[in-house]
Parts: sequence; C-alpha cells; structure tokens
Amino acid sequence: MSTAFAIVSLLFNGLMAGLFYVFSTTIMPAFEAIEPAQATAAMRSINTKILNPLFLPVFLLAPVASLVTGVLLLVGGATTAGVLFLAAAAVYLLGTLATTAALNVPMNNALEAGGMEWSAYAPRWTTWNHVRTLSCVAAVVLAAAALVVP
Repeated sequence: MSTAFAIVSLLFNGLMAGLFYVFSTTIMPAFEAIEPAQATAAMRSINTKILNPLFLPVFLLAPVASLVTGVLLLVGGATTAGVLFLAAAAVYLLGTLATTAALNVPMNNALEAGGMEWSAYAPRWTTWNHVRTLSCVAAVVLAAAALVVP
C-alpha cells in the first residue's frame, strides 16, 4: 500500500513542480513581453480555466499522498523514509498550499476585480510562484530520497 501512495506522491508533486516551473520560466516571461492588457486578459483566463477536475485533485492531494505514505512507512518501521515523506508533505503544505492561499490567489482575485495593475501583479506573483516551484521540487527530492534510503 505504501508503494502505491509513494508513486502517487512523486507523480503529483512532480506534476505540480512542472506546472509552477513552466509558469516561472515561460508563461510569465511571455506575458511580460506583450501588452499589459493582453497579459491581464490571458492570466484571468488561466485563473478561471485552471480550476478544473484535472488540476485540483493533483494540487490538493499531493501533500495528502506524501502524508499517508509517511505514516504508512512509519507504521511499517521504515522510520527514515517515513520522516522524509512527512517532510515532503510539510514543505508542500507550507511552500505551496499556504503560499497559494495567502498570496497568489488574493493577487489573482485582485487582478480579476481590477484592483491590481499588471505592473504590480506580475513581479510579485512570479516571485511567490518561484517559492511554490522550489517547494514542489523540494517535496519531490525528499520523496525520492525516501525511496533510496536503506
């Protein structure tokens, strides 16, 4: 059972790391190269379309899969691996979910409502997206390390 959860944890964390990485390295720089009104319209569309049944379960369940894996491994006596998966869950919860809820989503809402100009939105949003990217990458590294510890 822990193997299945470990695979899901790695897959979900990896998918999220890739998504946030692409935003930081491609999408936001591309938006910076076009007119602010076009970038705002495109980001508003993304913010609406991303809330879908393919994205949300992966985004929300990545730390759950890591947490369950960690608990199962601890119960099974694999202490180091269990702690590494628990650390992966904690890093994702703090660096990705908390950052998204406290910072990126409120900025998205302000952009949608017209209360934030693109010039203020893009650099701040991108900075916090880098944090989300790094936390997802860290979660993947921790989970992968858990799979190779004796």
